[in-house]
Amino acid sequence: MDSRSARKHQAILDAATAVFLDKGYAGTSMDDIAKLAAVSKQTVYKHFSDKEKLFAEIVLATTERLDTAIDLMADVPADAAGLEENLTRLARRLLAALTRPEVIQLRRLIIANADAFPDLGTEWYEKGFERGLASLASTFQRLADEGLLRIDDALLAANHFSGLLLWIPVNEAMFTGRSRHTEADLDRYAAAGTRAFLAAHR
Repeated sequence: MDSRSARKHQAILDAATAVFLDKGYAGTSMDDIAKLAAVSKQTVYKHFSDKEKLFAEIVLATTERLDTAIDLMADVPADAAGLEENLTRLARRLLAALTRPEVIQLRRLIIANADAFPDLGTEWYEKGFERGLASLASTFQRLADEGLLRIDDALLAANHFSGLLLWIPVNEAMFTGRSRHTEADLDRYAAAGTRAFLAAHR
């Protein structure tokens, strides 16, 4: 793909992402995308044969952006004295990454279309959230092997940790359609969730 074609391809992806998030899958037309991308509808079809394929590419492309968050999960030092501080810092970073408005919007979009595109939803979950949980489980297992945590099932522990952090802000955003939490709220969720987790596993 030459540079001019690559720029158009990216412009179409950016425009499609914006329109899908704003109007939903059913409410989006290829005309809408072409107009926002400042290209012809024929150009959109040249790059993407139909709306479903364009939607799938946008959804799956977002899993690559989770790599930074997943890398964070592996970066917890085996330091007994600083364990609570280190896990709280990890918790706060995860909350920041997973409660961004665009992440919440995408999550709502995928869930809204899960019946129509079950394979796409499954692939996004496996490449995104499930992969992150597996990385976190590996970290918890490493800390358990070092004697810092007491864990029977590392993957279950990773789910518990994530749930303690995300239950309030994500559910609130999913049901109300907007994020109402403040930075101070996220600080509190990170600290309280980590304390609860360590009360069970240290």
